[in-house]
Amino acid sequence: MKTKLASNSFMVFSAVYLLIILSGREEIAWFLKPFLLPFLLFLVYTFDNFPTKKILLFALTFSWFGDVILLFSESGKLYFIFGLIAFLISHVIYIILFNKQLKPNKFKLSFLFLIGIGVVLLYLLVLLSLLSPHLGDLKLPVIIYATVISTMLLFAFKGSLHWQKPANSYILFGAIIFVSSDSILAINKFYSALPNASFWIMLTYLAAQFLIVSGVLLLNKKAA
Repeated sequence: MKTKLASNSFMVFSAVYLLIILSGREEIAWFLKPFLLPFLLFLVYTFDNFPTKKILLFALTFSWFGDVILLFSESGKLYFIFGLIAFLISHVIYIILFNKQLKPNKFKLSFLFLIGIGVVLLYLLVLLSLLSPHLGDLKLPVIIYATVISTMLLFAFKGSLHWQKPANSYILFGAIIFVSSDSILAINKFYSALPNASFWIMLTYLAAQFLIVSGVLLLNKKAA
């Protein structure tokens, strides 16, 4: 009951938040942003215990840290860097989580996985070649971050080849959308301003977190 309430509350609150952004009331959205991920944290916290529960909670917590820190990114470059570090840690934790969700004896190197590696590497090279001339002294942090989120996507794809349905699709699509959200943010900040960038960044970010959480909880749902 509590998990259902938390899930529905997150979706309703997120919808309201996104509508506020679309209406141009960024100053109101600024105050509401820190209250978004706590709904997902509560959702995971109230779920039955499972081996990777604490890891998922840590991933969401560092994402929340990143949300809060980036609220002040316009005040100085350091806020952006610390926000980047918080999300970097969150992605590393997601990598650990995805790896732990996949039993070692279940994974076999396949042609499809090799294709996935190629696609992810292509994405990484295209994004960095696009952004690189505009990064200045943030080039190294952005390269590291882009490499880590690409690795996170690769681990999600690796797991999706073996996890049960539909949880595998939730996590994979969540990871793809998460990478899309970070890509929109990076392009908007370093390359060219995009129309309604804040809306698209947050829409993809919130959808990504919800899909990943939903998928992990489905993988660990106890049989009735």
